[in-house]
Amino acid sequence: MVILKNTRIEGKHNKPILIDLFYKQTQKPKPIVIFAHGYKGYKDWGCWNLIAEQFATKDVFFVKFNFSHNGGTVKNPIDFPDLEAFGQNNFIIELGDLQSVIDWILTNPSLKKEIDTTNITLIGHSRGGGIVTLKANEDKRITKLITWAGVSNFGSRFPKGEALETWRKNGVSYIENSRTKQQMPHFFQFYENFAKNKEKLHIETAVKNLSIPFLIIHGIDDSTVEVQEAKNLHFWNKKSELFLIQNANHTFGAIHPYLEKTLPSHLQRVVNQSIVFVNKTKS
Repeated sequence: MVILKNTRIEGKHNKPILIDLFYKQTQKPKPIVIFAHGYKGYKDWGCWNLIAEQFATKDVFFVKFNFSHNGGTVKNPIDFPDLEAFGQNNFIIELGDLQSVIDWILTNPSLKKEIDTTNITLIGHSRGGGIVTLKANEDKRITKLITWAGVSNFGSRFPKGEALETWRKNGVSYIENSRTKQQMPHFFQFYENFAKNKEKLHIETAVKNLSIPFLIIHGIDDSTVEVQEAKNLHFWNKKSELFLIQNANHTFGAIHPYLEKTLPSHLQRVVNQSIVFVNKTKS
């Protein structure tokens, strides 16, 4: 298996994007999967490397990456050494980063014999699920979509009323990272950028417009993104497939750091179901 870690590409937003590639070098075109991490996430979190290897063993060309403003750096892509960048992140930047990754994969001459450019699946976890859903709707090269504990609405996550006005007045709000104990900033540009692009960032509209196969996977015991959000996505697109996992939480049993050699049972079910979906022949 070929594993290429931390390949640097230049995105649209003045910060580099780090990409990891996992694939078997067979000189035969393989389905492409591009995975987007979630809020306060990164490509090397928890089980993501184990998952990438599993997809690759099933003849899938697996790509994962760090959003350019996720708080990581080229020298330290794990955790959040660049909190200024984290604070300047927004959904439009993340959509642009995903576009850069797709374009780079599809136009890289060294990968030409290994990828099937007509078979591209986007997978996103949590907030990344919202990003890949929007991108799948606007980029007609995408042929399948999978969300893992994906969100159904970005706007509902912003504060309202007095809390919003306090944020506007202060210019920044903070959230504590429960693991690293960092005070992670959100500059008010995050809300302003959302408000300016509200229609483009409307997940319900994107889901209703989707005409490609769409798999929605969610844990019933998810306390971070309620299972109702998965049901919303499925309701808006009746052709989608909804796969709910009893007793599963937001990360399907994964933690960081993750030192085991095998996946948690719930996450293994997520991966198995996703690989079957990716490898389904087109109808």
